[in-house]
Amino acid sequence: MHKLLIVGLGNPGEQYIDSRHNIGFQVIDKLASKFDANFKTVKLGLLAEINLKGKKVFLLKPSTFMNLSGSAIHYHLINNKIHINDLLVIADDLNLDFGTIKLKKKGSSGGHNGHKDIINSLNTSTYSRLKFGIGSNFISGQQSSYVLGKWDKTELETIYSLIDKTIATTIQFCLEGVDNAMSNFN
Repeated sequence: MHKLLIVGLGNPGEQYIDSRHNIGFQVIDKLASKFDANFKTVKLGLLAEINLKGKKVFLLKPSTFMNLSGSAIHYHLINNKIHINDLLVIADDLNLDFGTIKLKKKGSSGGHNGHKDIINSLNTSTYSRLKFGIGSNFISGQQSSYVLGKWDKTELETIYSLIDKTIATTIQFCLEGVDNAMSNFN
């Protein structure tokens, strides 16, 4: 059976729920809910499984903090015998305007510490990532407060439709591969 690993990046803990930096967790939670999948505590994270037209899709929320996500991803790729081409990482991106979603096959960390750690742990930057634009509407030196802050009221008005679009992109990635998903959603 073809297996895939979809990872939402975020930070564990009540204080980070609904923060911009935890959009990966929000997307994974909504995707699991859509398929009535439940998370179970596993090594280095919370894992749920869904079946998409004969494909086994693992949904992972690493229990490591954002900046140490690589070890959890590496472990679950190896443990579940999943090829790196079948990995998709969903995370926030300061370099994209709020409301922008971009799917890429590879790339640098773009300054994102979660991606830096993943690249170091996997020893490659060639893995698919879905970037969820959170914008950079903060005063110089306030980046940490901004990404760890909650969505403002104007963002909340559109966040759920953006999460739905991200889920649709993720499902197409699983069913048709990264190239088809990129051509439809970028």
